[in-house]
Amino acid sequence: MVNTQPTQIELGDDIVAIDVHTHVLASVNDPQDSEEHAQHNEAMQKYFGRDFKNPTVHDLAAIYREQKMMCVVFSVDSSWATGEPNAVSNDEVLELAAQYPKTIIPFSGVDPHGGMRTAKEIRRLAARGTRGFKFHPSSQAFYPNDRSVYPILEAIEETGTVALFHSGHTGAGAGRRGGGGIRLKFSNPMHIDDVAVDFPDLKIILAHPSFPWQDEALSVALHKPHVHIDLSGWSPKYFPPSLVQYARTLLKHKMLFGTDFPLLTPERWMKDFDTLGYDDDVKRLIYRENAARLLGLTSGE
Repeated sequence: MVNTQPTQIELGDDIVAIDVHTHVLASVNDPQDSEEHAQHNEAMQKYFGRDFKNPTVHDLAAIYREQKMMCVVFSVDSSWATGEPNAVSNDEVLELAAQYPKTIIPFSGVDPHGGMRTAKEIRRLAARGTRGFKFHPSSQAFYPNDRSVYPILEAIEETGTVALFHSGHTGAGAGRRGGGGIRLKFSNPMHIDDVAVDFPDLKIILAHPSFPWQDEALSVALHKPHVHIDLSGWSPKYFPPSLVQYARTLLKHKMLFGTDFPLLTPERWMKDFDTLGYDDDVKRLIYRENAARLLGLTSGE
């Protein structure tokens, strides 16, 4: 088995944080949303109580460069479930990310139902420079430990890239008729425990505080060496006590700063995080060092 490691990305000394979870929601080539994408984004804005512009890669680069941060960007491929293509293609993300190598870290969204076709696409995208792949089991309607998905996970493991899985509750579909057809059961983080056993070298991120399965997520991350947790999608003031405690102690080297931008802004997230009383060493790990190590970023020194 050949493990083709991704190319190096340099981490500048002035970078104060790496946001591992941001969404690119608008294409520079076709800024018009489909009806499905528009309904989805409207429902998300209502759920989070925040109006926002759907960002392009250019928008994300400008926002995070001003903040002296890097950010992981991606779209989600829910085409199997919705019949709609990605709002922004993976190739567009990669092409535009190349213009901002000190700010944008590109991830890709692929169809988990595509079998060997998707596995081939993963190898192509990895060769083009993607650093990882975002999955949303509830929106994409699949169990991560379903054997039909294993050729896809094998390709990610082989290429040395990262698999990022949404976990827990989701604002996607919330309030829409029938929850927009989205089933929460697919995003129980215990499904990732099987993945971490069967692909022991696969680098995994569990996205978000995993309500109502927070303890399951903590257990998997504590037990499996390559499983990390990103803290996106929730204001830190709503974090459950167990998550706050493990982020300070046993899992401080596996917690990752993330916002879910544009649903939450870095300013809002960091302001609320500062109220939790973490010392500077732990904050440096969570804001920067853990992600740099996981993503293989190199120091500019």
